[in-house]
Amino acid sequence: MLTFHPNPKPWHPSTPTNFSSIPFKARSFPSRIANSINEKNEPKQSSAGKIKRLVLTQEGRTKFNAYPDREFYAYPRFVTHVDSGFISTLTDLYRERLSPGSEILDLMSSWVSHLPKEIEYKRVVGHGLNAQELAKNPRLDYFFVKDLNQDQKLESDSCNFDAVLCTVSVQYLQYPEKVFAEVFRVLRPGGVFIVSFSNRLFYEKAISAWRDGTAYSRVQLVVQYFQCVEGFTQPETIRKLPATNGAQEDKGPLSWIARLLGFLSGSDPFYAVIAYKNFKPLYE
Repeated sequence: MLTFHPNPKPWHPSTPTNFSSIPFKARSFPSRIANSINEKNEPKQSSAGKIKRLVLTQEGRTKFNAYPDREFYAYPRFVTHVDSGFISTLTDLYRERLSPGSEILDLMSSWVSHLPKEIEYKRVVGHGLNAQELAKNPRLDYFFVKDLNQDQKLESDSCNFDAVLCTVSVQYLQYPEKVFAEVFRVLRPGGVFIVSFSNRLFYEKAISAWRDGTAYSRVQLVVQYFQCVEGFTQPETIRKLPATNGAQEDKGPLSWIARLLGFLSGSDPFYAVIAYKNFKPLYE
């Protein structure tokens, strides 16, 4: 369901749509996109990226809390899930990689925007599981509410966005192969997909493959999500590992390996995996 933020910019679907009123002065329309793979995981004809292989086993997709995610996120959480250092690093990354005037899809978003305040974008569409949170996000022109673990289709025409973002949420996707294939579809050629995360999570809602992994293995898992979809460029990884407990950082090899594997705590570590559709633009 696509839910519009109050005072949205015009949305122009390719087919006529009948709108009906819902709370928050919002409008909605049905999805129109064919799924990228069928129930038997066999490829189908689709404009989504071709899934070359499945990354996760059935066991790796399981969660401790098996109830629908819409129930877990039914009540808004007006909190930040990472610290100020992580947010600052992410905003700097967006400032570097997202061009002014871009059209952006913010997947699994919330009430907080991490986009640079001083940069103007043509259109920012948000997605999430709680309409109250999304309605408070000041950067969203409109948004839609959907459980991507129930239906991976994105309510968008193909080649519709210059960038797709996913912040501290990739650990909850049970069918990341399908979601990444859909992201490939909605990106324009040369468009970028930025997936960022830290070591925080709702433990009962994270998939088994993420819960049981280390920081290093989680980065490699996201790399594999990109690599399983034909057409993404070779993923680029970014790591920013803070010093422990505010002390001077120990740059010795054992300390570096321990922090890389997530064994030492401190302020929130920053990880991002980035890839482009078909090619990386020369101006990047």
